[in-house]
Amino acid sequence: MANKVKLVPGKSPNLFTERDAGKMPVLECIHLGIDFGGLHAVQDFDVAIGPTEITGLIGPNGAGKTTIFNLLTKVYEATSGTVLLNGIDLKGMTTPQVCKMGIGRTFQNIRLFNNMSVLDNVKAAMNHTIDYGFATGILRLPKYAREEKLGTEKAMELLSIFDMQDEAGDRAGSLPYGEQRRLEIVRALATEPKLLLLDEPAAGMNPAETTELMENIRKIRDRFEIAIFLIEHDMNLVMNVCEGICVLNFGQIIAKGTPEQIQNNPEVIEAYLGKKKEN
Repeated sequence: MANKVKLVPGKSPNLFTERDAGKMPVLECIHLGIDFGGLHAVQDFDVAIGPTEITGLIGPNGAGKTTIFNLLTKVYEATSGTVLLNGIDLKGMTTPQVCKMGIGRTFQNIRLFNNMSVLDNVKAAMNHTIDYGFATGILRLPKYAREEKLGTEKAMELLSIFDMQDEAGDRAGSLPYGEQRRLEIVRALATEPKLLLLDEPAAGMNPAETTELMENIRKIRDRFEIAIFLIEHDMNLVMNVCEGICVLNFGQIIAKGTPEQIQNNPEVIEAYLGKKKEN
């Protein structure tokens, strides 16, 4: 059954969940676009996401979905348009700066430090929150020990959300596929994001793992009070967990709305299934 939600006007000229209607959007994309040579990969991408909203970005393969995430995280610099995070323009910022500002992400292809432990993978994402300098670390001064202890405790707490605390000492590359996916989400959470980008988080998961993932996505939103923006091809997950959905085709939004509205939109049906031939 689709996730029942009502979208209402908010502070910007967009629709938000009733829960977020009176608040500043965590993310606003205004006429965002990028060209690769003469190819318009993304054009006039406009979206706003409330601070605790779960939003889906769907569309056929090659529609430009991951390109959008790369624009938000400054892997690519936009050719046109504006990205605002809590009202702050991200123009000219680097990927590390955007991460520090509050955008965390996972990747379509898992990118863990395979030869490092599960715990160290999570702690590696905390570098901008650990408060000691180079000399303190080299000389192993008391502040180093305190900060490392705090970092370990925080990492273990995050792992426990996904029941992964018992795997903390295991090599990340030795984990089963589904647990590697979960570890990547934990690592993204360790950056303390205000907006979490999930790029096909259910890819390669079996039905039981996907059901658990849906529960964890809601748990993350509720526990950390953050927004989640996800790309996914599993329509059961999208329709059951997302509150708002954007549909992308050939780099342009063709529909926005609730799961119910998207399911019944003729343009969306045509984009996925093709246009029915007339007799």
